[in-house]
Amino acid sequence: MKLDRRTSTATSQTLTATTSSADARLLVRETLRISANLASSPSSVLPPSETVRSPDAASFGLIEEQFVDASLRLICYEEIDGRRFKYLAQKEGSKFRKGSNSIRAVSLQSRRAPVDELVSFIRSYVVPDGFPDSVSPSYVPYMTWRALKHFFGGAMGVFTTQALLHSVGVSKSQAMPGAVAINWIIKDGSGRIGKMLFSRQGKKFDYDLKQLRLSGDLLMELGAAVELATTAVPHLFLPLACAANVAKNVAAVTSTSTRTPIYKAFAKGENIGDVTAKGECVGNVADLLGTGFSIIMAKRNPSLFTTFALLSCGYLFSSYREVKSVVLHTLNRARFTVAVESFLKTGSVPTLQEGNMMETVFNLPWCKDGPVVLGSRFKDAFQDANSFYDVEPVFEKERYVVAYNPLKGNIYAVLKDKAKSDDILKAAFHAHVLLYVLRSSKHIQVTNEYTRGDRVTPLPTSADLQAHVAESYNMVSALYEPFKNKTKEQGWVMSDSLLNPGRARICEQVR
Repeated sequence: MKLDRRTSTATSQTLTATTSSADARLLVRETLRISANLASSPSSVLPPSETVRSPDAASFGLIEEQFVDASLRLICYEEIDGRRFKYLAQKEGSKFRKGSNSIRAVSLQSRRAPVDELVSFIRSYVVPDGFPDSVSPSYVPYMTWRALKHFFGGAMGVFTTQALLHSVGVSKSQAMPGAVAINWIIKDGSGRIGKMLFSRQGKKFDYDLKQLRLSGDLLMELGAAVELATTAVPHLFLPLACAANVAKNVAAVTSTSTRTPIYKAFAKGENIGDVTAKGECVGNVADLLGTGFSIIMAKRNPSLFTTFALLSCGYLFSSYREVKSVVLHTLNRARFTVAVESFLKTGSVPTLQEGNMMETVFNLPWCKDGPVVLGSRFKDAFQDANSFYDVEPVFEKERYVVAYNPLKGNIYAVLKDKAKSDDILKAAFHAHVLLYVLRSSKHIQVTNEYTRGDRVTPLPTSADLQAHVAESYNMVSALYEPFKNKTKEQGWVMSDSLLNPGRARICEQVR
């Protein structure tokens, strides 16, 4: 930061008038100290090299002419979970530099204190998203007393486990029952930790209900298989039992969290409690019958592993058919994809029964996104600043921007900070329309919605992408309202929250 001219003049005059070299050195040091203080103090004045456009020139943060220095230009602002970022791109002549690393994200907030980071981390595990606005006032006292109850229950469990093992004669020694009890408690404790960590999935239990339910049943069988393996390697009992208990507790969380929404889909009127009670009764009766069957079979000494394999196949097949038989009225990501693709191909939306049967309920755990990502980060959607500026004018009147990133093979819908529920639904619809246009042009071919086996043949040019985006925009303008009307006619309920939109939003300005 430059010193004030009067300060510089005064300093020069003083230095000229001073005859003592010691005084001159002291004065120079004092001047440098004042300069350093001025430079480190907060200032509301932007550097001279940064030219800010008028508010009218910035549309939802999509700033074109704001310079940071001679080579970097500010593209837009973004907010995610209360944190703000600005995106910068390097200018090379009249175009921006190309490449996946040409866009830089710079945080506008200083790093939070470790205590604040810890509190935020704990909150993500123990309270629902949007707390306290997302729950009723009675939630806090209920959970407080529930936590206290489980504290006393866990404390009693240590002594009851030790007493039970001692009573059945695990060992005649005094030390052995305690050691076995400790191992048993460690096994149970690891399962509880796994249950706690998995509960962070939060709203996924709402919008990926069927997918998580089936995955939980698979984990339950995996845990049972690991428990069975302890008979072959008894010296590895503790690590294997801990791993099995983690898997089975995660499966228990999934089953508990998805049970109520499933029963709610069956209930007509105010009989959700009755439906739940009867459903649990049927499950308990079937469990008792299965236990009795296994006791009768065990008397014949069948092959343990063969019997387990046959029972597991029956369990998993029944689980798959159970999940597929559930008919939900809401459109999550998978059912929304089915509805849009059917509408674009045939002009009609599938019925509730057809849409639920066509839904993919098994997705591989390593396949997180694709081919449509809703509410993505700006840095994921655009490979460079040129790709952003190529499509941005098309969405000037919209509260979202849809783009295709050839490097990642996905369609990205980037949301603006003023996007409402209908804007999010429209962005998701537009993303699927753009995917349909790209598939039709054979610039992209996606093998499966939940696989990452995307094959790009050939890569579209920037001119091709601009033309495809413009074509998709015209299609959305003509088809979005008819699509909404036909989904309502079939009984579907569209909700943006069940589409799992990301939390990132591009912002109008820094607040």
